[in-house]
Amino acid sequence: SRVGQIISIKAKVNRAFKTSMEVGIKVTVQDVLTNVEKIVSLAYATYVAKPVGAAKIELEPVKLLSTEDRLEHTLAIERRRIRLDYEQVFQNLMQESNKEGDYCDTFEEEDAVSTDLTHVQSIELVQPPHANHHGNTFGGQIMAWMETVASISASRLCRSYPTLKSVNMFKFWGPSVVGDRLVFNAIVNNTFQNSVEVGVRVEAYNCEEWIKDQARHINSAFLIFNTVNDKGQLLTFPRIKPTTKDGMRRYHGAVIRRRIRLARKCMLCAKENKPSDPWERSNQAYVSYSNIAALTHLATKSGWEITSTLDDIKIWTHEEVDVLSLKVEMQVKIPSHLAFSLLTDFTFRQQWDKHFLTCEVLQAVNEDEKIYYVTSPPTTGRKPRDFVILVSQRQPCKPSEPYTVAAKSVTLTSMPPSPEYCRSEILCAGFQIYSDSNSSCTV
Repeated sequence: SRVGQIISIKAKVNRAFKTSMEVGIKVTVQDVLTNVEKIVSLAYATYVAKPVGAAKIELEPVKLLSTEDRLEHTLAIERRRIRLDYEQVFQNLMQESNKEGDYCDTFEEEDAVSTDLTHVQSIELVQPPHANHHGNTFGGQIMAWMETVASISASRLCRSYPTLKSVNMFKFWGPSVVGDRLVFNAIVNNTFQNSVEVGVRVEAYNCEEWIKDQARHINSAFLIFNTVNDKGQLLTFPRIKPTTKDGMRRYHGAVIRRRIRLARKCMLCAKENKPSDPWERSNQAYVSYSNIAALTHLATKSGWEITSTLDDIKIWTHEEVDVLSLKVEMQVKIPSHLAFSLLTDFTFRQQWDKHFLTCEVLQAVNEDEKIYYVTSPPTTGRKPRDFVILVSQRQPCKPSEPYTVAAKSVTLTSMPPSPEYCRSEILCAGFQIYSDSNSSCTV
């Protein structure tokens, strides 16, 4: 965005959990001369209510007024799963890289820049305009100070004005209040051709803590920058050289975070004719998210047309460009939890689905995710088909929500295509199961 443009910020609570809530934030910018409007940022922030005493405040559920509200409400819990699992995924990848010998303690590039030269420290005093009505420092104010110190750190490498591209793992570990001194330490962790990661750590001191040198760690984040020339072309950053053991840890941590970031970008970008997603440790959470999200998006799309009704079985179709989607709805005289348990286990499909010739579990990833290998009988003049399918299952958090079983194809290095079969793909499929009563449900 530039000076003179109109910025619009829209925020709403997507979902209230027991003591926390997810707030979706959308930022658009409008050029007054061309009247062109574009999205410049999408973010999801997690808030907790400030308790009066020691007990936490339990939140009331959000009222869903539109299809978009229901969609974001469903996906909010998936984003929460990713957020809670991030640290464990990161640690697992760090250990895996260490075992595989990815760490290298020698840097022989002559033009590599020492990370010590990029260290920047800044101290800010929290004053009343910097705080909310509780006296706590605005999170946005801390972010602004962090961006400033990180930008200076990155500029010491590129000798120009870097542009903030994204923020990774921004989390508040504790509050700060009016009168606190905040110490910001920023240093370049690693460079990746056209981007650089800067780590920022924020510590807070009140007057007594300042005298005793007892810091409170209140925030850490990793900021990604790039820089362009006068023609708008991305410039290349020089390589960096860590000089300490902690610098080496940060150097390799940046590699892992970039790996996770690129996997997330790949999962969340919709591309036509995109092959099935690879199932790797770095992207498992995002593949699962995209699996549930794709089915949820498909089910909530507008434009479904009913084409058949027979014996309480309804069939809808949805046409969009060259894609035809089908939806079948039927009532079943069994409890919803029982229907869910039967439909989540794909090894039962052979008993009622003629398209399943064989089905075996390749990986039981966790209680909510399994990967199956499925073969289908041949059609006239063709080879039999096979599939590698990720099945993600979710139980409802509230009685009004459905049980969800989502399926999509993934790629496993341990299960390459066989010349005996025609490897096929499932783009999006699954079941949503709504409870009607204690003894019936709608699938």
